[in-house]
Amino acid sequence: MTSIALITGGNKGIGYEIARGLGTAGHTVLVGARDTARGTAAASALSAEGLDAHFVQLDVTDAASVSAAAKHIEHEYARLDILVNNAGIARADGDERAADPAAWAPSGQSADSIRAVFEVNVFGLVTVTNAMLPLIRRSAAGRIVNVASEVGSFGLTLDQSSPYWSLVSLGYPVSKTAVNMITVQYAKELWDTPIKVNSVCPGYTATDLNGKSGFKTPEEGARVAVRLAQIGADGPTAQFFNEAGQLPW
Repeated sequence: MTSIALITGGNKGIGYEIARGLGTAGHTVLVGARDTARGTAAASALSAEGLDAHFVQLDVTDAASVSAAAKHIEHEYARLDILVNNAGIARADGDERAADPAAWAPSGQSADSIRAVFEVNVFGLVTVTNAMLPLIRRSAAGRIVNVASEVGSFGLTLDQSSPYWSLVSLGYPVSKTAVNMITVQYAKELWDTPIKVNSVCPGYTATDLNGKSGFKTPEEGARVAVRLAQIGADGPTAQFFNEAGQLPW
């Protein structure tokens, strides 16, 4: 039976490559995107490669949109086997101060700018997961993969030999720390079920999130999520991984 996979923010960058990777592996992929034109174009491009890809309109910050997406998936497929919570932002749209390093420091960030990031990276993730979980429970082996980041790791952030020592900020890194704890809490709730929940870090990948300054390609960044989305019954849950292996929380 073909697995059904939903990828939020699946119309570009890492999300698109996750969709491509899962589609190439034989899964039906649902490209979740808030913009209909971009989402449709992404699904069409994947379909042109011979993949079973379909657009699902989904704005993670809009509860009505998320609910409609869940109802659509239930009507069309009756269940969901894989959820990849990939949608995320680094800063509020239109934040003109983002180019100023001082604006990234904790003392330079406003509560409103942090709240905007949390709306997508944290509250959006929870909204989508809660809406899709009844469908995932119908899967014989549900998998939830949350795209986090090494910058949200306490261990790496406090390691002065790490490249992350120089990052002193709120908003994005704190939201990714929250994503990791959210992963653990869902995993605990689902501990005695076949569903496995893990966090992944794509690494510093060239995407719109960082002005395409990353040293990894989106395809490379997607690999760890594609792998964790397909783990077997003996695979991990409540863990955090990058492509090289397990990471410290």
